[in-house]
Amino acid sequence: MIARGKPRLSFWQIWNMSFGFLGIQFGFALQNGNASRILMSFGADVHQLSWFWLVAPITGMIVQPIIGYFSDRTWNRLGRRRPYFLVGAMLTSTALILMPNSPHLASFIAPMFIGGGMLMIMDASINIAMEPFRALVADKLPDDQLALGFSMQTLLIGIGAVVGSWLPYILSNWIGVSNEPAREGLIAPNVTWSFYFGAFVLLASIIWTIVSTKEYPPEFYEEEKAKSIEPKAKFRIPKTMWQLLLVQFFSWFALFSMWVFTTPAVAAHFYGSNDPNSVEFQTAGDWVGILFGIYNGVSAIIALSLPKIAKRIGRKSTHALALAIGGFSFISFLIIPNPTLLIIPMVGIGIAWGSILAMPYAMLASSIPPKQMGMFMGLFNMSITIPQIVNGIFGGIILEKFFHDDAMLSLVMAGVLMILGAISTIFVADERKSSVGSQQ
Repeated sequence: MIARGKPRLSFWQIWNMSFGFLGIQFGFALQNGNASRILMSFGADVHQLSWFWLVAPITGMIVQPIIGYFSDRTWNRLGRRRPYFLVGAMLTSTALILMPNSPHLASFIAPMFIGGGMLMIMDASINIAMEPFRALVADKLPDDQLALGFSMQTLLIGIGAVVGSWLPYILSNWIGVSNEPAREGLIAPNVTWSFYFGAFVLLASIIWTIVSTKEYPPEFYEEEKAKSIEPKAKFRIPKTMWQLLLVQFFSWFALFSMWVFTTPAVAAHFYGSNDPNSVEFQTAGDWVGILFGIYNGVSAIIALSLPKIAKRIGRKSTHALALAIGGFSFISFLIIPNPTLLIIPMVGIGIAWGSILAMPYAMLASSIPPKQMGMFMGLFNMSITIPQIVNGIFGGIILEKFFHDDAMLSLVMAGVLMILGAISTIFVADERKSSVGSQQ
């Protein structure tokens, strides 16, 4: 019996419906990899950067539930979710083009504030497009294909993240585009052209999904609602969602620590420098960029293996195992003898990252009423944003007061938290339907 009456889709149908995520992650990777140096070029002090980092989770926390709520109630010529894909893609592409050109608007507002404003607009726009993509997978796929659907998104996220992260380096070192600004206060041409290319990739990939994917008509969801939702349970938050919140908190607190503290940790422990202006520190930063590309690449490689593993040992056991591998990989930073061997723990972190992007959503989608998929997916995004906000506020205090400015201990803390996330996963009620046995 097919779960929820939804037909099984082919590999390429699932690929097409998820393809826009490649462009979204391409934009995210450009933002995450270059926003700090763009803002510092505009005059931001290094101590202010952590506050700019909070823009993304705060914006996501506000925007995604709103978009999810309204996308559940939308239907026009483009469908239910696709109108938001298109609007989000157009706004994000515009922000990607404008952000590196912020100095040209300096006669009106200080470039730093223009850049910060573009960063906020970019985050809001990406979230407009991203949340409905999660809901679309849950809308279209039967329960036994959910793990494959979210793993496909993980594959495309990994590809987009690797190429987007490395694009400025590729343009500079392989194609010969200059990496030096024409004058102080401007952005280097290789970064500027990377943002232009990112805008094109994001818009083109989302249009591909819009053109190649059809949505079920409203009548389908009315029938599903009648079959699967009792009136008294209409606004009940599923038990699975409550249990996943703790897992997500541990996971995303750990990830935020990695993004913020890996460069200073690697610079201090392997290159002997705490000075951001030193050659050693910059070399460490370049190597961390390569390491980050590796963990994203690993997540893409293992993404399509996750459904097969989940079929054999279960979705929550798969996620618990992946988080445990990631946690011990973080802790192993303490015993790695040289920076080259950091590739090994990054493989483990990539496995955890791949599961984080897929398994919680697969477990959650099985317990959500179909008519409220977008709203619940948007609310669930708070399990990603809140731990990042908490870390952004308290992570620096913990580093100073408890770890005596040793950033490596922040990574060890990330490992411990990820292991706690693995333990918490064991207690999640995965409401998987009986159709699981039919998964290919």
